[in-house]
Amino acid sequence: MSGTPIRRISPNALLPDDLRGGVVAIGNFDGVHRGHQAVLQRALDEAARRNVPALVLTFEPHPRKLFRPDQPHFVLTPPPMKARLLELLGFNAVVEYPFTREFAALSAEAFVTDILDGLLGVSHVVTGFDFHFGKDRRGGPAFLMESGERHGFGVTLVDAFRDENANVVSSSRIRQLLEEGEIVEAAGLLGYRYTVEAPIVGGQQLGRTLGFPTANMALDVDTQLRHGIYAVRFRREDGSLYDGVASFGRRPTVTENGAPLLETFVFDFTGDLYGEECEVSFFGFLRGEEKFDGLDALVVQMKRDEEEARAMLSACRPLSELDAAIAF
Repeated sequence: MSGTPIRRISPNALLPDDLRGGVVAIGNFDGVHRGHQAVLQRALDEAARRNVPALVLTFEPHPRKLFRPDQPHFVLTPPPMKARLLELLGFNAVVEYPFTREFAALSAEAFVTDILDGLLGVSHVVTGFDFHFGKDRRGGPAFLMESGERHGFGVTLVDAFRDENANVVSSSRIRQLLEEGEIVEAAGLLGYRYTVEAPIVGGQQLGRTLGFPTANMALDVDTQLRHGIYAVRFRREDGSLYDGVASFGRRPTVTENGAPLLETFVFDFTGDLYGEECEVSFFGFLRGEEKFDGLDALVVQMKRDEEEARAMLSACRPLSELDAAIAF
């Protein structure tokens, strides 16, 4: 795993000379799951073989945000988290290209000429076998291969990645699993524990009164993770790691219809976390959100949740090098 900070680059500025001529992996890569990692690893291997930089070209926001703004879209890895994962994999830079209506109207030829050749000066492109680009998705694998021959860059197309049950690994399948609370199954497809990142915000401080002070995060409004209680790992800005138990939901015992909030009781920690940008990695789903008959009953259940989470976390081992870097 790389220890070199990744550079997040906006296409509004010229690409630094030391990054031109690199191998570029192209895709949205939401989730950076095992299927994406197969594409990304091919790019890293090709860059190492050529002794050139390894870059990722991705598009923000996700195209669905532009074309279907009225439909919530559960983003698995917002740009900062995506960049962190790509950094851990070993990439030198990620070019975050704005997905606007102007970009969507760009012809396939202009995409190659202006972005791949002009902006990036690519020596080699790696992408999925079904990658389409340009206005009306007119650019496809055959066009990309032919363009590479004309512009002098190589192209590698990577077949769909299938899991141990021969099912294609996809971001949509992972979203569905997270919506159902199937945290372990989602981690198996991601290759690491699902992780969120956000600043710690103030809350009602009821947990402190009950003996369970929580670090609170307001996640993206389109996050569709199942409401309930989870065994988690909590990472501070300084990298220190703690076990914990977290509630994601509307807190029905104490509020009528509050906005969804992620509240983490961090085990064996005392101190102030307000304003820190922290991460929470999800290891297991304990139970669904429920309304209790008073605070005493809630506290009894919270103690059970803590005990179950501690036992679950003590038995967990890394799924991969990437998982070890994030959650261990």
